[in-house]
This record gives sequence, structure tokens and C-alpha cells, in this order.
Amino acid sequence: MENSEFEWDDGKAEMRSEYDFSKAERGKFYRPLDKGYTTHVRKADGRVAVNHYTLSEGTVLLAPDVLEYFPDSESVNEALRSLIKLMDQMPTRKYKQQKAASLQIAEGKR
Repeated sequence: MENSEFEWDDGKAEMRSEYDFSKAERGKFYRPLDKGYTTHVRKADGRVAVNHYTLSEGTVLLAPDVLEYFPDSESVNEALRSLIKLMDQMPTRKYKQQKAASLQIAEGKR
């Protein structure tokens, strides 16, 4: 972008007066990426190109609060490997744990 797009005031960029966002709606076109999305592009010859996008297998989206602690893939993998080691050290239970009564009722088992 060129400097002519902004009015500079004390090192901060300000929007020009001709840009009117008074009727803008924040997040109007927001869709969660984990659900995937579709785009429709109209070509000059009248055809419509439809593209479907989804996350590739193995891709995980982190919640913002978790992202504060795990800024990259390496830190997430390291934490999960530590958890796996701890799980392997835990003794296995001899008997299968009963489901909570509320779950049994929800599943129709009374």
C-alpha cells in the first residue's frame, strides 16, 4: 500500500474520511474454519467456479486461550508427548468404569 492511502498522525495510520464503516457489521461473513467453506467465483464468460475448502487431515485448530500457551506445532507436540508418557505410566484398571447415571438415562438405559 502506498502512503497516500493513509493520513499519518503521530505514526498512526488513520482511515480517510471517504471510507464509511458506520453501517458495517463485524463478523458478517465469519465462518469457523473447522467446518470448511465454499467459494463461488463468477468468471467473465458467465461460468461459476465453485471451490470447497476443508482443513487437511491432522490439522487441529487451537482455542485462543490455549494458543497463548502453545504458539507453534512444536510446543503442542512436545506437550502431548509428555502427556502420552504420563498416561503410559498410569496403572490400567482391572474393571471397566461404569458410565455416569445421567449418560445411561440419556442413552435410554434405565
